[in-house]
Amino acid sequence: MAYLILGLVLFLGVHSVRIYADGWRTQTIARVGENAYKGAYSVMSLLGFGLIVWGFGIARDTPTQIWLPPQPMRHIAALFNVIAFVLLTAAYVPGNAIKARVHHPMVLGVKTWALAHLISNGTLAHMVLFGAFLAWGVLDFISSRRRDRAQNTQYPVGTVNATLVTVVVGVIAAGLFAVWLHGLLIGVKPFG
Repeated sequence: MAYLILGLVLFLGVHSVRIYADGWRTQTIARVGENAYKGAYSVMSLLGFGLIVWGFGIARDTPTQIWLPPQPMRHIAALFNVIAFVLLTAAYVPGNAIKARVHHPMVLGVKTWALAHLISNGTLAHMVLFGAFLAWGVLDFISSRRRDRAQNTQYPVGTVNATLVTVVVGVIAAGLFAVWLHGLLIGVKPFG
């Protein structure tokens, strides 16, 4: 569990700099340059991610069951994960109405993904991992929306075509991940 927690502190800590130290971030980029900052950010993120994967794998080997989720929670989690994939896709498809409406679809997608996994898994490792991501997502979403208001950020209105592409690509990606990639990469097949 220690490696998982250390990985979460590193990964989410690096991803929280804009939440808690945006001024420091701006000064550091000005001092060392954008490429050096992004390089250090990437190295710390990868190190944290590696520790998360390793620590979670170790914690899964000897699970501590906190609660037993009811069977319907898996179906609800599957729906939430489809929504999460559509939100993640919305962060990258230009001109979609989802991004125009929620402004930060990737962060909202992370929150949805984390909540889906929290309601469908009851071990301590799952609660630590997905609880940390959900808490981070809530804080980052609030911070991002606050920053948008302070900077008077305007998001362009989305088009129907871009929104349809977003939804279709998100749903297909969710299906591929659930049926094939989740088992291959995570070792757990959600549907069998």
